[in-house]
Amino acid sequence: MITAFTHEELQARFIPASSLRYSTDAFIDYRIPGCGPKKNYALIGPGVSQNPNQPVSLREKHGFQVGGVAMGPGVINPPHMHFTAEVFICTRGSFSLHWGFNPERLEYKLAEGDIASIPTWIYRGFQSHGTADGAEGFMFTGLGQDDTGGILWGAATLEAARAQGVHLTEDYKIIDEHLGGQWEASMKRLQPMTPQEVSQLRTWSPEQMRQRVVKFAELDWSARALLDSALPGCGASLAPVIGHGMSAERNHLAPIMNSHGFSIEWLKIPVGGSVSCHQLSSKQVLAVYQGSIEISIQNQPFAGIESAQNAINFIANGNSQGNDSYAMPASVWRAYRNAGDQEAVMLVMTPGDERKRINWAPEVAAAAANAGWGIDANGYVGLKRYIDRSQR
Repeated sequence: MITAFTHEELQARFIPASSLRYSTDAFIDYRIPGCGPKKNYALIGPGVSQNPNQPVSLREKHGFQVGGVAMGPGVINPPHMHFTAEVFICTRGSFSLHWGFNPERLEYKLAEGDIASIPTWIYRGFQSHGTADGAEGFMFTGLGQDDTGGILWGAATLEAARAQGVHLTEDYKIIDEHLGGQWEASMKRLQPMTPQEVSQLRTWSPEQMRQRVVKFAELDWSARALLDSALPGCGASLAPVIGHGMSAERNHLAPIMNSHGFSIEWLKIPVGGSVSCHQLSSKQVLAVYQGSIEISIQNQPFAGIESAQNAINFIANGNSQGNDSYAMPASVWRAYRNAGDQEAVMLVMTPGDERKRINWAPEVAAAAANAGWGIDANGYVGLKRYIDRSQR
């Protein structure tokens, strides 16, 4: 059964950058010298925050979770381990990723627009280099599953926090002596991995980790990834990053294809361009990286943005001040239009490891057919004269 949404319900899913609230004490490391201040954001789901008071923009389950972190130049996030996928999307400044720690620390630097998928069951950390003018760097984070299983800190991090009067119990409660907390003999500490257990974790070389980084400058853009791309006033392109996404270009594969529980793609809309009315059975999370995009949504298909008389319309922006996001419900009809005077780029995250097939509005499919294009039996864009011939 397809859920119908009111204007108010659809509007409530818009997450402007200006509305984001953060926690500076989300994790055990917040009093360790050099590890703060660090602003932790939870956009979709609570993430792995160990602070029960972590502000969350939208708690609704999506099959994955989206967070963010802002850190000034030099601030470090110390070694920790995740049990589900963790993806970093650098949208402002630059960061160094650290991993290994058994015993040497390995490193790779991320620039703006770069995306890195960190393998599960390895210790990782990162350090902000900020922006060129000394402002905070920012990364979105994508976490696999609705229940991530939390995180496991390295022994050195737990000891450094304890030296600052901050303790972590076995059930992940933070006891801060500076805030009046007191460690009691009956409490049980979270036990880290032993050195022997750490030494048995897989080692990832810098060359192997580089294969898990998709640099913005090296994206594989396709103008044939969407059925409507060749239509007048459209012209959008897709660049896959992780997993099977929406691309309907049969030779278009993401550089990172192992299971994450979600896919990631970049969507690029030229000045004056748009993506026509379509529907997807999955939820999605959208984040505008650069430019301005008008998002139109309603419960029924519509021919185009101009004819969406009953749609909810709003502008999402991405710039050096922040990135507006939207939690798109499943099965609603939506369209996008470049509302600015520069190329617009948006990050698209969709749950599931399977291919996501777009259902285009009837008017869009008819216009594409008139232009000689259709969708073949395998869900890819192709010449309609051959598709029709094979289906007679």
